Amino acid sequence: MVKIMNAETNDHKLETMRHSAAHVMAEAVLAVFPGAKLGIGPAIDNGFYYDFELPRSLTPEDLPVITEKMKELIKKDSPFIRTEISRDDARKMFKDQPYKLELIDEITDETLSIYTSGSFTDLCRGPHVASTRQIKAFKLTTIAGAYWRGSEKRPMLQRIYGIAFENKKDMDEYLTLLEEAAKRDHRRLGKDLDLFGIYDEGGPGLVCWHPNGAMVRRIIEDFWKLEHDKRGYSLLYTPHIAKLDLWKKSGHWDYYRENLYSPMAIDEDEYLLKPMNCLYHIMIFNSRRRSYRELPLRYAELGTVYRYEPSGTLHGLSRVRGFTQDDSHIFCRYNQLEDEVTDVLELAMFMIKTFGFDRYQVKLSTRPDKYTGSEEMWEHATSTLQRALENKNIPYEVDPGEGVFYGPKIDIKFEDAMKRAWQGPTIQVDFNNPQRFDVTYTGEDGQEQPVAMVHRTVLGSMERFMACLIEHYGGAFPLWLAPVQVMVLPVADRHIDYAKSVAQGLRGSLIRVEVDTSSSTVNHKIRDAQMKKVPCMLILGDRELQAGNISVRWRNGTQENGITLESLLTSLVDSINSKVL
Repeated sequence: MVKIMNAETNDHKLETMRHSAAHVMAEAVLAVFPGAKLGIGPAIDNGFYYDFELPRSLTPEDLPVITEKMKELIKKDSPFIRTEISRDDARKMFKDQPYKLELIDEITDETLSIYTSGSFTDLCRGPHVASTRQIKAFKLTTIAGAYWRGSEKRPMLQRIYGIAFENKKDMDEYLTLLEEAAKRDHRRLGKDLDLFGIYDEGGPGLVCWHPNGAMVRRIIEDFWKLEHDKRGYSLLYTPHIAKLDLWKKSGHWDYYRENLYSPMAIDEDEYLLKPMNCLYHIMIFNSRRRSYRELPLRYAELGTVYRYEPSGTLHGLSRVRGFTQDDSHIFCRYNQLEDEVTDVLELAMFMIKTFGFDRYQVKLSTRPDKYTGSEEMWEHATSTLQRALENKNIPYEVDPGEGVFYGPKIDIKFEDAMKRAWQGPTIQVDFNNPQRFDVTYTGEDGQEQPVAMVHRTVLGSMERFMACLIEHYGGAFPLWLAPVQVMVLPVADRHIDYAKSVAQGLRGSLIRVEVDTSSSTVNHKIRDAQMKKVPCMLILGDRELQAGNISVRWRNGTQENGITLESLLTSLVDSINSKVL
């Protein structure tokens, strides 16, 4: 049931090959641009990149030149040779490489490792393949700008991205997926389907929801609230700002200051845009003494938070500066913790499957080097999370040392139609805030006892979840989620009144419907509705008007003629209520 990655897995071998390809690319770039300054060159999902400071801006025409040079270097079958050198020797070796010197200064070890292949040597921990000929199918894909160390205050470098695979067949399949992914890009579909906008006047990373997108979000949120009502959660609303002292007490100001916005002065105090919802939930819990009889208490909020993200990292809805978390905090006794985590897992899996995600990845992250709380508390919480996963027969990987400083966590990523993983539900046990804010309850013995506190989301952020949904469905939402479920298409002006009456009949049953009253031909109207990815189109002409029925054309191209409005309505309502995908 527990799957732990080891060095011999295919994923590890591919990562090693991709890292080696980044070195070969850097050697090729140095051959084309002598004197280039080198940044970093890691392996990433499906490929690699390297950052450079170059004498001129790269163009797409440069990629074939660099590619040919890489092929020459790979054919030489040069071995990758690891050597350990002293810090002083490393500074001498990279004296003309300012970015490497900065990295050397940050490494605390007295001995550093370098790797050499052919004429190229790089500061690197490794590992690498045995020789360059083991680098198989690769392709340089794009050029982008990248701030050094991700800071807008640092120099802008040029980044070359590439992909690498074990064979050409795998690479070609991935390139096909990339083409499909470009068609599904939520930024493009968001504009085409009029779902959302991000405007320079408002600021980068701040989302405006247009009516269509707001409708989809409302449907998701209404469903979310209903399911939480069924499970005994209490819905909260909390302010968007709080006094700075609160965030200092919680540790956010010390641990996450680089992700927080500057304080604002109000009267004699300083306030901060909230980066998280948990502290207000704690205040509500602490607003009066709590008895063991009240626990567990489950608070839930669709709470909007604000975190600073560098401009270069922003990406449509998936990386923003203001976002809404489907947040919840559970306050319970330690002997209730396993049941609560199990219930959250059940809810998370129910939500994932309802929205059409059949594949997912689960990781259990354990105690990091720096942590709060006792080892006994960590052991109890970690084993509780593990038992909950195993009791629900959920396969998972252990991710050693990747828990947050305040407790272990379960992370669930769901895979979309393109087999890409998106961050979704997370379940975290928190030792830090209950200690800092003295969160307790009165036990059966009349003594104050520490509360077990669980942070959890079951969708993640609404913005990122919407980005995932858009790309998963390619904008063609299932009927129950579609912003416009039915488009009524009168063939001519004389059919408009009938079309409006049909639409009104559908609206009476809360079907989301629009009427196309334009002067376009019916074929053009059908094509326009198809472009808008409307699930159901009703075509109304003389025959339908005279018979008092309708002709239905579905998004997949099938058509039904001469059916009654009542039968269609029954079919629509059944599909919507059962959330047919």
